Amino acid sequence: MAAFAMLSACAAAEPEIDWSYESAVRADTPAGDVKAVTGTVIKTRLESNRVSSREIEIWLPESYATQTDRRYPVLYMHDGQNVFDPSGSGYSGWDWGVDEALTELGIEVIVVAPHSDSKTRNIDYFPQKAADTYGDVFRRDFGRNFKPGTLNADNYLLYLTQEVKPYIDKTYRTMPSVEHTSVMGSSMGGLISLYAISEYPDVFGQAGMVSTHFPLADGILTDYFASRLPDPDTHRLYFDYGTKTLDYNYEGFQDRMDVAVEAAGYTRGENWTTRKFEGADHSERAWRNRVHIPLQFLLTGEAVEGGEEK
Repeated sequence: MAAFAMLSACAAAEPEIDWSYESAVRADTPAGDVKAVTGTVIKTRLESNRVSSREIEIWLPESYATQTDRRYPVLYMHDGQNVFDPSGSGYSGWDWGVDEALTELGIEVIVVAPHSDSKTRNIDYFPQKAADTYGDVFRRDFGRNFKPGTLNADNYLLYLTQEVKPYIDKTYRTMPSVEHTSVMGSSMGGLISLYAISEYPDVFGQAGMVSTHFPLADGILTDYFASRLPDPDTHRLYFDYGTKTLDYNYEGFQDRMDVAVEAAGYTRGENWTTRKFEGADHSERAWRNRVHIPLQFLLTGEAVEGGEEK
């Protein structure tokens, strides 16, 4: 649908914004600046009638092969082609470095990363029930051709929770309970991560929203999520944003989301953190530089230094 071409460009370019800006990849972070695949990555494919065909990458911690009685928590990440392997990352030529960061940090977790389909990514990741609730608002901004019924996020989450997760729990030694299951993504992947933990709070205990694309329709999604956040007694939320390229106007929208998160009973530094990264752009390069921060917060509960706590 033509209207969805607007989703990634809803923040119109302004003369003072340098859209060619690129964050430099730093060597002094846990992910580092080496383009490689670290550790064991298994690739598989689960055919489904809910989503288009896509590959899934599964990263196993080093101890998985030797500690055969041990079970592991699981982190689900969207846009899996950008998570481990720089050769598969078509946006910036860099991957997130999740494999390098986890290895350096000594955090042992299974990471499951379904690829996105470039043809369906926006309809897979757009929070579907929000479009039903605020259809008039989205049609006002995206045009009359915007049809909530063509979105596929609810099916994508069914695919994730009823097809991918059961397969992973059956095939690998996982800790399948909610407190050991996390989800994370960036941009539209941040939106679907928040949608996932809101729709399936009994499946996902932690969610990481990196450079979340809240500006859609002047931030109406922050209003949608305000009354749908999971129980703060049993869940943990991480948000962040940069200040360059597409992230240039994210702060005000994230501020609105933060008001809702606090009103829902979350406590900064305990079960919720929001970080601002000055000078960071909207790319895997920037996310790689800081990926150790959400990984530690989601997987260990540790609020480490990095960025500006908002």
